[in-house]
Amino acid sequence: MVAPKKGKNASAQSKPGRSLALILIAIVALTGGMFASGHTTPRLGIDLAGGTSITLRAVPEAGQESAINKTNMDTAVEIMNRRVNGLGVSEAEVQTQGDRNIIVNIPKGTNSKEARQQVGTTAKLYFRPVLATELSGANATGTPSASETGGASDKATDKATDKATDKDKATDGDKASGTPSDSASASATTQGRAASDALKADPSSSATSSDGASPSPSASGDDSAAKLQQQYAALDCTDANARAKAGDGAKPGEQTVACGQNSQGQWQKYILGAAAVDGTEVDEAEAVYNTQSGAGWTVTMKFTDEGSKKFADITGKLAKNQSPQNQFAIVLDNDVVSDPYVSQALTGGSAEISGSFDQEEAQSLANMLSYGALPLTFKEDSVTTVTAALGGEQLKAGLIAGAIGLALVVLYLLFYYRGLSFIAVCSLLVSAGLTYVIMALLGPTIGFALNLPAVCGAIVAIGITADSFIVYFERVRDEIREGRTLRPAVERAWPRARRTILVSDFVSFLAAAVLFVVTVGKVQGFAFTLGLTTLLDVVVVFLFTKPLLTLMARRKFFASGHKWSGLDPKALGAKPPLRRTRRPSRPAAGPVDPKEA
Repeated sequence: MVAPKKGKNASAQSKPGRSLALILIAIVALTGGMFASGHTTPRLGIDLAGGTSITLRAVPEAGQESAINKTNMDTAVEIMNRRVNGLGVSEAEVQTQGDRNIIVNIPKGTNSKEARQQVGTTAKLYFRPVLATELSGANATGTPSASETGGASDKATDKATDKATDKDKATDGDKASGTPSDSASASATTQGRAASDALKADPSSSATSSDGASPSPSASGDDSAAKLQQQYAALDCTDANARAKAGDGAKPGEQTVACGQNSQGQWQKYILGAAAVDGTEVDEAEAVYNTQSGAGWTVTMKFTDEGSKKFADITGKLAKNQSPQNQFAIVLDNDVVSDPYVSQALTGGSAEISGSFDQEEAQSLANMLSYGALPLTFKEDSVTTVTAALGGEQLKAGLIAGAIGLALVVLYLLFYYRGLSFIAVCSLLVSAGLTYVIMALLGPTIGFALNLPAVCGAIVAIGITADSFIVYFERVRDEIREGRTLRPAVERAWPRARRTILVSDFVSFLAAAVLFVVTVGKVQGFAFTLGLTTLLDVVVVFLFTKPLLTLMARRKFFASGHKWSGLDPKALGAKPPLRRTRRPSRPAAGPVDPKEA
C-alpha cells in the first residue's frame, strides 16, 4: 500500500484532536460572550421586527451642489443617529444609501412616532430675533397687542398655563450661577404672555439681525420690506400648505416669516430677523429637573465659544428693547419651536429655558437644540411602515424555507453518502451554531440587523457549506476507487480537496464582497451574510470536518468499508488493493569472481 507522505503536514494531520479542541474552545467562548452580553438572539431588521423606514434625500441649495459630499453625509448620519437615540429609541439604524440618500430605520416602540417626526425635520436650526407676531388669522400687520400674544410659546414643548408665569423667571446675565431675577419675570408677565418661556443663565451670540429699534421688519429697501409685510399679512398658519411654504427661499442673513403654536394650541405667525446664532453653535442641550427654583423641567444650553459671543450680542440688543421686542425664536425647518423672552444680556456661555415643561417636552426641545442643525437640507422621499405581525410572518416564512432547504440537503446526504452523512450533518450544525452566535454578537457591536435578504443569504450558504463537504468526500472516494484503504485515502485526498474548496469559497466571498460594496440598503444584508457564512465554511471544513473524518477513519465501521458507511470499495468499484513492490536487493560490493567475469 502507498503510505501517506511523511513530514510536517502528515504530523499535523495525525493529531486531529487539537483542531477539534480549538474549534470547541472557540464555540464555547463565543457562546459565553453572547450570554454575557445579554443579546442571545440576533437583532432583527425592520422588515422582520416591524417598524418604520424613512428615506431622506439630500437637496442642494442654489450653487452648493458640492456641499453634498461624504463628509457632510456622514455628519448628517451622526446627527440623526444622536437625535433618535436621544429619544430613547433602541436599536434605531441610520445609514447612507448611495451618494445622497439616508435611510433611517426606526423599530417598533413607544417613541418611534416622535423619532420619525424629529428625523423628518431635517432643515437647519437658527436663533432669530422676533420682530412681529400675532395669532394667525388676525389682520394686524405689525406687532400684536398683549392680548394677541397671550400664550405665545414653543409649539412642541411649552404647554404652560397662566399660573406658570409666576414661576417663569430669567437669570441675571452677569451671574454664571443662574440666580433668578424677579424683574425679568415681571417683564415677561407685563408683556401679556399668559405662558412664557423665560430664559435663564448665560449664553452668548453676535447678532447679525436687526437691533430691534422698530417692531416692523427692517429689510434693506422699501420693496423688500413691503414684500415681507405682504407675506406676513397673507400668511395663514392654520393652513398646512401655507405653513410648509412659509419662509421658503429665505437665507440665514435675511428676514423671513414663520409659523408656530402657542400653549393653547393656536397657530401664530411671526416676522423674524436675520439668523443671529446657527444651531451648529449649540454645543450641548439637556433636559433638567430644577428642584431649587421650583421651575420643574427646564432645558439648559451650552454654546461654543463663537456661539457664546453671538448669543451675548443678540440677547444684549433684545434686552434694550421695550415690549414685545425682547424675544427671539428658535426656528427649525421654518417652524418656531420655542420663542423665549429675555430681559438682559446673557454672557456666560450657557442658558436655561423654562416654561412648565413636562419631561417629554423638555427632552424634545433639548434634542432639537442638540441635534437639530444638519450640514445639508433633506427631503423625505418615502416612508414605509411594517407592522410587527407582517414582520413576524416574513420571519416565519424565511425560517420555514431554511428548514426545508436544510432537510432536503440532509436527505440527499443520507441517501447518497449514508454513514458519511453523520460527519456532514455535524459540520452543518457546527456551522449553523457559529453563524447564529456571531450574528447575535454583531448586533450590539456593529449594529448588524438580520433582515429578510440576510435570511436568504444564510439559506444559500447551506448549499455552499454542503458543497465543500461533497468535494472532500468525493476526493476520498476517488482514492478508494484507486485501491487505497480509508486512512491513507483521507490524507491523500485532503490536499486536492483543500485547493478546490479554497478556490470555490474565494470566488463566493469575492462575489459577496463586491455585492456588499456596490449595492445599498437591504441587499447588503444578503451580501454580508453570504460573505460571513463563506468564511465560516472554511473554518469549519479545516478545523472540524477534516479532523472528524480523520478520527472516523480509525473506526472499524468506516475503515472496514461497511456497506452503510458510504465508503464500501465494492459499491464504489474499487480496483484491487495497491501493494508496494519490493525492489531486488543489490549484491554487496566485493571482489569479482573471475568465472563470472
